[in-house]
Amino acid sequence: MDSRPPTVNLARLSHFVAVAESGSMTAAAADLHLTQQAVSSSIRRLERELGVSVFTRSGRRVALTPAGRTLRDGSAAVLAAAQDLARSTVATAREPHRPFVVAHTPAITADEVFLAMDAVRAGCPDLPIEVHQAYPADMTDGVASGRFDLGLRRGVVPPTRLAGAVISYDVLHAALAAEHPLADRAVVTIRELSEYPLTVWAPPGASFYTDYLLSVCRRAGTDPRIRVNTVQGTTPATAVVGTDSFAFVTQQPGSAVGGRVRIVAIAGAPQAPVQALWREHTVSEARRVLLEGATPTLPPVRPLDSGHPDQ
Repeated sequence: MDSRPPTVNLARLSHFVAVAESGSMTAAAADLHLTQQAVSSSIRRLERELGVSVFTRSGRRVALTPAGRTLRDGSAAVLAAAQDLARSTVATAREPHRPFVVAHTPAITADEVFLAMDAVRAGCPDLPIEVHQAYPADMTDGVASGRFDLGLRRGVVPPTRLAGAVISYDVLHAALAAEHPLADRAVVTIRELSEYPLTVWAPPGASFYTDYLLSVCRRAGTDPRIRVNTVQGTTPATAVVGTDSFAFVTQQPGSAVGGRVRIVAIAGAPQAPVQALWREHTVSEARRVLLEGATPTLPPVRPLDSGHPDQ
């Protein structure tokens, strides 16, 4: 009896995916520009290699078996990883100093990305780093396609097409228009802030980060009114200019936006995670260095004396 573990030939795996998506050997053959006989033979060889049936046949139509569904669910990551490896190999030969391309959502500033790359700059001093801002959907699509090597976003929601890990936490502060009633305070509580609208960049349910910020407020026993910012792509502190609302930001307390905004500390120092995303089954020395230097646990913070408990 052959005790060797089964293996999957990548060409036959791609043929399998084409049949699974079309539900027909004939249609898959047309898409692949192969004969129907060649595709059928490829699937039979795949089944022999695995020792299981991946399709049931009914005339010209086929349906996935339970084993076939397992194979289909894992195929996309394997084929994408193989393509990425081939692309990276060729790129290394043609462009030895290809940059490490990092995308970040508007909720993370370019300065914060620069600081997040400290370990990469130290561990890979000759590696160029290229940074791009992208909206969340564009960022995840770019990482999935290989256009970006790494994506950074606020949140800890499990990615569906990518691998991910929390690499750090940042303390949240409140951004207020300079003329806001609370702008002259050194410290405010979340309950005080919640008497005013909370400005966010997407409505609840459409953004994990919005939902996360609401959970921060609800843990403090409040549920602020929501105002969705009409200006997209600018730094978070700009969202409150000319309004009576507040926004959660990670900028340090002080003046911002040319004096039109004040950043104020929040009692209890709530924190927001930074999540890194990348393509599964890929290898990256820069990413390895980044993850090894990550601090994915909540750092201790000194409670601020506000006089207004918000627990």
